[in-house]
Amino acid sequence: MNANQRKWLTWLAEILGIISIGFSLYAWVTEPGVWRRFWFDMVNRPSEVLSFRFMLQPAMAILAAWKDGGKDAATGRAPYLWTVLTSERKRGGRLREGMRATGKILAIGLTMDLIYQAIVLGHYYPFEAAVVAVSLAFLPYLLLRGPIARLRTKIKSTRSGQ
Repeated sequence: MNANQRKWLTWLAEILGIISIGFSLYAWVTEPGVWRRFWFDMVNRPSEVLSFRFMLQPAMAILAAWKDGGKDAATGRAPYLWTVLTSERKRGGRLREGMRATGKILAIGLTMDLIYQAIVLGHYYPFEAAVVAVSLAFLPYLLLRGPIARLRTKIKSTRSGQ
């Protein structure tokens, strides 16, 4: 895929994301009981069909964090989350890096939640799917990449000290 095709696909994904968010926000404002249904659905998801994704997606995110944390440790880069939170200049690049690392995991999570919603709920709620996918895939990556980098740095220094 060349750079121009990638640019168009990125643009299309952003437009679809904005449309999905717009429809979700509209539903949240106009549909009564959305908050109650949202939390009810969130609490019941781990005990329903396809519950294995609640272990699979975080495990995949942890593996991605392990890989990227190892690269950070090898190159001596600043902790991932700290850089995202404090460095405006580096924030965009580091977030893109994280999205590239977890993009497939997020896509699999969205697909799995779509299947879950079709089987169990009979409807599709894009905001709920996004919350579940981000919570299970990107959040563990975001929180664990820095500590993993520090751990791997410590392991490396211990091994080289012997």
